[in-house]
Amino acid sequence: MAKSSDFRQKEVINIRDGKRLGVIIDMEFDLHAGRITAIVVPGPSKLMGFLKGEGDYVIPWEKIKKIGDDVILVDVEPKKFES
Repeated sequence: MAKSSDFRQKEVINIRDGKRLGVIIDMEFDLHAGRITAIVVPGPSKLMGFLKGEGDYVIPWEKIKKIGDDVILVDVEPKKFES
């Protein structure tokens, strides 16, 4: 069994272009189904790291292809993550 804190220490990498998207900063849950529906990684920061949150990337659970010991591999359109 995994804990949510285990996920926050893993780096998310897009398998389409090899880009490192960052570490998970949040997760979305379906409380009725009792499952994770998406992971959230930080978007590009503004003003040297301030004002984060508005542009964070939400990656649907279905886009996760592999969860390893250190990384999570996702398959998402690279254009979605361009600033």
